[in-house]
Amino acid sequence: MTRFVTGRELGLLVCLHCHETVRSAGKDRARCPRCGAAIHARRPYSVATTAALTVSAALLYIPANLLPVMYTRTFFSEDSDTIMSGVISLLQEGSWPLALLVFVASIVVPLLKLLAMSWLLWCIVRKSPGHPLQRSKLFRLVEFIGRWSMLDVYAIALLVALVQIRSLANIRVGIGALAFCAVVVLTMLAAQSFDERLLWDTTSDD
Repeated sequence: MTRFVTGRELGLLVCLHCHETVRSAGKDRARCPRCGAAIHARRPYSVATTAALTVSAALLYIPANLLPVMYTRTFFSEDSDTIMSGVISLLQEGSWPLALLVFVASIVVPLLKLLAMSWLLWCIVRKSPGHPLQRSKLFRLVEFIGRWSMLDVYAIALLVALVQIRSLANIRVGIGALAFCAVVVLTMLAAQSFDERLLWDTTSDD
């Protein structure tokens, strides 16, 4: 049987600022000899902070998808679009690659991030053993793709700038875009506050 051994069990701590490895001398916290930052065996209040940020992002995910993200006013009409209605409009215009990109980046990816972070937190709280490497890879994937969820916000900002310059119409950003931006920022902060080493504390003999 193979047993995973953590650095804390070997008396080693890692500085999260400069990534220096320090021998703890039997203590769960120390000072980094390189940058002087406080080093903890595990990030303080990591689970509570990550859970609070994840729950906040999950609550904002609903208005982000239900409320309009953009208001468009021309000489002839005035329209409001949510993320999903924008995807449908792109499909109707034949731009299905762009519609698929917006759908995945703005709806699917944030939802999967919320589900993944919730599952990882659940595994830590329940001290569920097994598959720490797979969970660690999942967390790193969530952390990597987090920034791409801002695609919809970038697209709206670019469109507003272009339209205002050409004076073809008047476009205003809706409250849904602000909620969506908050979801993205909160999920990114949740990933940053999450201590990946906690996933390895739940392991046992396998």
